[in-house]
Amino acid sequence: MQEKIELEHEAAKLFMRLFEKQTGIHMRHIWHNEPQQPDVSCYFDHQRLDLEIAHIYGSEEEARLILGKSASLRTLEVLHELMNIPAEQRLLSALNSILESKSRKRYHSDRVWLVLRNANPLWTRQDIEANRHLLSIPEAHPFEQIWVVGDMRGESGIVQLYPEPD
Repeated sequence: MQEKIELEHEAAKLFMRLFEKQTGIHMRHIWHNEPQQPDVSCYFDHQRLDLEIAHIYGSEEEARLILGKSASLRTLEVLHELMNIPAEQRLLSALNSILESKSRKRYHSDRVWLVLRNANPLWTRQDIEANRHLLSIPEAHPFEQIWVVGDMRGESGIVQLYPEPD
């Protein structure tokens, strides 16, 4: 559980720094929330904003590998099978799955943004932007905005998925 919280805080801080750099609007002071609340809260232009954080790995097997967990023979077999599926198709599948899952959540919060951090080194922000038109963002969801950090270190930047920028 502590590892999950640390990953969420790291993703939130990274997103806040990239968002501030891109927009010039200050985001400050994060703290972790209890269940029934989004993962992290901060101040966005002097007003409270809650962030639901999720990581995009591609598959459970890829997540284990990326997080440095031990890989069973079955995990390695699944990873080998995944190599036959084009990376773009796997990206869309992973994004659509997490968007569908998160859209069903409900929070005790007035303002919630969903922040996804891409943890899969096969994809970048550019890949996400190039395939954005193929995403299936559910019509009913609790998020004011949805963003993706393009890679684990934020080097490729952030992209807004919802509402789609003009």
